[in-house]
Amino acid sequence: MKKAVKIILGIVVLILLVIVLKYFKDSNSKDIVDYETEEPFYASIDTKAVATGKLIPEEEIELKPQISGIVDKILVEEGDIVQKGDLIAKIRVVPNEQALVSASSRIKSVKFSRDNAQTLFNRNKALFEKGVISKQDFENSELSLNQAQEELSQAQNNYQIIKRGSLSGGRSANTNIIAQISGTVLEIPVREGDQVIESNNFNAGTTIATIADMSVMIFEGLVDEAEVGKLEEGKEITVILGAINEKEFPAILTFIAPKGKEENGAVQFTIKADVEIDPSTKIRAGYSANAEIEIESKDSTFCIKEALLQFNRITEKPFVEILNEDGKFEKKDVELGISDGINIEILDGIEEGDKIKVWNKASKDGEDDEDN
Repeated sequence: MKKAVKIILGIVVLILLVIVLKYFKDSNSKDIVDYETEEPFYASIDTKAVATGKLIPEEEIELKPQISGIVDKILVEEGDIVQKGDLIAKIRVVPNEQALVSASSRIKSVKFSRDNAQTLFNRNKALFEKGVISKQDFENSELSLNQAQEELSQAQNNYQIIKRGSLSGGRSANTNIIAQISGTVLEIPVREGDQVIESNNFNAGTTIATIADMSVMIFEGLVDEAEVGKLEEGKEITVILGAINEKEFPAILTFIAPKGKEENGAVQFTIKADVEIDPSTKIRAGYSANAEIEIESKDSTFCIKEALLQFNRITEKPFVEILNEDGKFEKKDVELGISDGINIEILDGIEEGDKIKVWNKASKDGEDDEDN
């Protein structure tokens, strides 16, 4: 009986020993991660700033009426090419009844004064010829008559302007909208029959048409405050139009705003550049565009791929892991230079021939490998 118990206990102990040995073996038999390495190299690095904006005509004007009224006729269409002095539209004046009545009353009042002055003049002329009054009295009556006649003429002109919009019955320039520059009609925001308001010191007036010279285009865009300090006027840049198959146009930076404006929590600065347009390319005003501005360029720069960099979670300082002679990776702090987003310049920390750990290479399962 005792022998059977001993055999059972021996078997149990043996099973437990096997389980313990297997546990320790499994816990110490993790797969060794085999990391790839890359070496530093020499390459050219160009850093660029990208400004988003649009292409607009350098010269663009809005035509506004000099008198309020109704659009009687529009003689052009959007997209038409016009020359300076061409007739764009005609305005029909709708007189203000109160102003018309007031002007008519003014004419009657001035006529009474003119008739009275005429009577005094005729009387003084007869008396002067008889030698009853002096020459000065006669000349004063003549002056009063001339002044009254001039006031009457002015009152009649005012009535004509209020009623018809001009002294010539609507044929003068203030009822005609004339092109002030040669160019393309970009927009006609009104239609025949629309009421328009004159442009004056107190009112911007109604825009009849917008005309622009499409032969001279400029790029207007925004750059971030972190990059604007590196820009200089007169610098050559490249403007890219996405609407024309990413076509590139050379341009010259001509303006950098002295004051920024906040947009979406970031301070942006306006820049402008003269764009050299290929005559064979059909350009439309308002095309979205990006401007690539080269800030700094270095040839034969000692660099690595930027993806090899790691950053200390506490100090946020950059470092890489170098494979040493023992086959283990050793952290090395590095000093960085310029970057183009793919390659980054290394100023100090590593040497030629160092094997740098590719720490973020994706595994076969599509997941990133973990650090040692």
